[in-house]
Amino acid sequence: MATKTKKAKKAVTKKAAKAKAVQYVYEFGRKTQGNSKMKELLGGKGANLAEMARIKLPVPPGFTLTTEVCTYFYDNKLSYPKTLVAEVKAAVANVEKQTKKIFGDAKNPLLFGVRSGARESMPGMMDTILNLGLNDKTVVALAEKSGNERFAYDCYRRFIQMYGDVVMGVQPADENAHEPFDEVMDGLKKELKIKNDSDLTADDLKELIKRYQKLIKQVTKSAFPQNVYEQLWGAVGAVFSSWQNERAILYRQKYGIPAAWGTAVNVQAMVFGNLGDTSGTGVAFTRDPANGENVFYGEYLINAQGEDVVAGVRTPKEISKLAEEMPDAHAELEEVRAKLEAHFKDMQDFEFTVEDNKLYMLQTRNGKRTGLAAVRIAYEMVKEKLIDDVAAVKRIPADSISSLLVPIFDPAELKKAKPLTTGLPAGPGAASGHVVFSAAAAEAQVAKGNKVVLCRVETSPEDLRGMIASEGILTSRGGVSSHAALVARQMGKVCVCGAHEVVIDYGKKTLTVGKTVLREGDFISIDGTSGHIFAGAIPTAPSEVSQVFNGKLKPAKSYTYQMFDQIMKWADKHRTMGVRTNADTPAQAKQAIAFGAEGIGLCRTEHMFFEGDRITFMREMILATEEVDRRKALKKLLKFQRDDFKGLFKAMEGRPVTVRLLDPPLHEFLPHDDSARRAIAEAIGVTPEFVSDRVKALHEQNPMLGHRGCRLGITYPEITEMQARAIFEAAAACLTAKKKIKVSPEIMIPLVGFKKELDLQVAVVHKVAAEVMEAKKVKIPYMVGTMIEIPRAALTANEIAESAEFFSFGTNDLTQTTLGMSRDDAGSFLPDYKELDILPQNPFDSIDQTGVGQLVQMGVDKGRATRPEIKLGICGEHGGEPNSVKFCHRVGLNYVSCSPPRVPVARLAAAQAALADKK
Repeated sequence: MATKTKKAKKAVTKKAAKAKAVQYVYEFGRKTQGNSKMKELLGGKGANLAEMARIKLPVPPGFTLTTEVCTYFYDNKLSYPKTLVAEVKAAVANVEKQTKKIFGDAKNPLLFGVRSGARESMPGMMDTILNLGLNDKTVVALAEKSGNERFAYDCYRRFIQMYGDVVMGVQPADENAHEPFDEVMDGLKKELKIKNDSDLTADDLKELIKRYQKLIKQVTKSAFPQNVYEQLWGAVGAVFSSWQNERAILYRQKYGIPAAWGTAVNVQAMVFGNLGDTSGTGVAFTRDPANGENVFYGEYLINAQGEDVVAGVRTPKEISKLAEEMPDAHAELEEVRAKLEAHFKDMQDFEFTVEDNKLYMLQTRNGKRTGLAAVRIAYEMVKEKLIDDVAAVKRIPADSISSLLVPIFDPAELKKAKPLTTGLPAGPGAASGHVVFSAAAAEAQVAKGNKVVLCRVETSPEDLRGMIASEGILTSRGGVSSHAALVARQMGKVCVCGAHEVVIDYGKKTLTVGKTVLREGDFISIDGTSGHIFAGAIPTAPSEVSQVFNGKLKPAKSYTYQMFDQIMKWADKHRTMGVRTNADTPAQAKQAIAFGAEGIGLCRTEHMFFEGDRITFMREMILATEEVDRRKALKKLLKFQRDDFKGLFKAMEGRPVTVRLLDPPLHEFLPHDDSARRAIAEAIGVTPEFVSDRVKALHEQNPMLGHRGCRLGITYPEITEMQARAIFEAAAACLTAKKKIKVSPEIMIPLVGFKKELDLQVAVVHKVAAEVMEAKKVKIPYMVGTMIEIPRAALTANEIAESAEFFSFGTNDLTQTTLGMSRDDAGSFLPDYKELDILPQNPFDSIDQTGVGQLVQMGVDKGRATRPEIKLGICGEHGGEPNSVKFCHRVGLNYVSCSPPRVPVARLAAAQAALADKK
């Protein structure tokens, strides 16, 4: 019996030891337990704080509660692991030893800043608490210890305001309501007849603190906590809770950050930039985040705390001026800047505080940057031998490259325009739109099809929906590291900040600069490269890169083009998958070739039927009840189609051209109103009643799943015959021209679900090809394949591959038919699906890899099992979306096809996919 008891005790001891083995708190400072590779556990901020401590930068000591605590918090009804309290107390004790201060001490108090730190930076999305540890007793000690009573009570009122807002829930009723604490402060300032917060004396601040505490009691029915550990756990809980607030959820949805990652919480000893004129705080970048230039870039405030800089409450000074006000601190920051880039090998965004002339580093991270800056920084770091071309290609977000192609204001029109005023250029590019003053107004206008510019005094995370909807963002306060600037840069939005002369009145819904008054709905134009603001709408012009492609600018005169060209060359060196374009006209084809397209992956022939007389002949063909009449109309269309294909073949100069035969349902071409029906009746010599009857006869309940694609060709083979003849006669004309033009047509039969459907259509194509080649005495190289766009085609791809020489996955329709969702109507519920994490992202923007992706993989595997050399591509809109491109590489497609402006994005994403494979 005794032996059994011993064994049981040993088992319990082992179990307890195992439970204790989970470490939830990691320290940094003199004792540093983490490093920069531990972002999954410590979050980006915690991992980098540990790394900076390791490389001996002046980091105030502290500790990080891991992302596993966040996961536990949500999995266990907002409670914590049992060992966490003891770990936190031990970590606090270690910080006390290093700082020689005591948390909650009435003589020499230790104060903390409590900040979030997700694996991916989410600026402004979650909550922060500073000056934690102050109460009615410790504030007296801080005043005595610092010798600055005003400073101590200013810290206390800031802490109460932050804690009251974030932890205790004293918040405005809606986005346009005043902050309750601000109302209390404004009331006191009016009584005292002063304008600025800095004019409040220590006694004034004591009165303000009493009023703040009274407000908290009124709103929450609870007193402001005096116990410092109660404060600490309240702040920690608030930061973890903010992982699931609306703005954080919205941000994660936009940037594909999984909710399961969670956030870490960083607790760090406070250092004070608001201690007087020998103190300050700032945010800086090792390079310019707007354009990537290798200059020390940032801003600071004297006698301030960090939140003052990023909140935009006071407009800060440029970092270069710190050299005049605090030369030693500026020189030390220059050394830190060089050390950070040399160590992290990327542009860093860091926060610092100077306390009584001593520099402290509060955080660093890879800086958010515009697309232009991402390209320039990567390009120049290779030239500086900091990184190699592989790192450069991997580092640039594929979507960023498209920002080098965005329009700028038309130079001629810009010369005529006079700026109203100038702000800080925070997000490059040109934007024009209707003035709106709230996120709700922005979304409402965009829903009506209007472009808008969101104009705010300063933005906050609550404005995120409006920022997403807008063409550009304008603020009258804040600097280049304000919330507006940071978020705009990441979104690739045009942004101008800190335009002091702009006066915004939310009540009257006006924006005033001097004597000029713009009302909500008026047009405004902003230049995020120069910072200029204009009344009215200014037309845009192509970017520098586009101007080079258009022959309007020589490559040697455009540094932007040189960078773009080199990045694309590096991408092409590493990618293994081809990139084609979706193009229907020679102009589109030429643009795509300039962007690096290697062929046309989708030419939609139906787009060719809407110009001029063609739509009349098309309608005549559709309305015909007899084959002979259809053939007469088709004969009229033949010439137009042949000329179109000839133009495409010439533009593509021998590159492959995949032509999809007529795909949409016929009703799309028919007139739907009485006047249009009368006009077509008169044009083709029939009665309006006949037209009306035929329209009714052709009506389908669900045309998307009806008489379209190959079904049309099977019912009316003469349609397939005419299109095939147009293709082959155009090819023959190119091959027999004086100046011979190579051709490589690939004829794609749409909407195939059965092998027999494809067989019937392939027979028509081969028959016409033989007739044309015989008549023109020329041999035309061509292929016939199909579009895999309904689930049955993927499921039976092994059978279909017996007849198809290539597959092109039409993932637009494949997504619709697999998910049972219409891309035109899903917008009504997709936002809810994303918010509830049913779908991580819009499946029409980025391919549903788990569901639709399995069908694509099945089509690839089954197709190659039958025909090992089969050519495989994708031609849906997913072909230009980076994550979808990387998926296409993984499943083994030969190429992706996308719209011309997305070709550079696809080239870069394909290179990144290939490099990830090598790793």
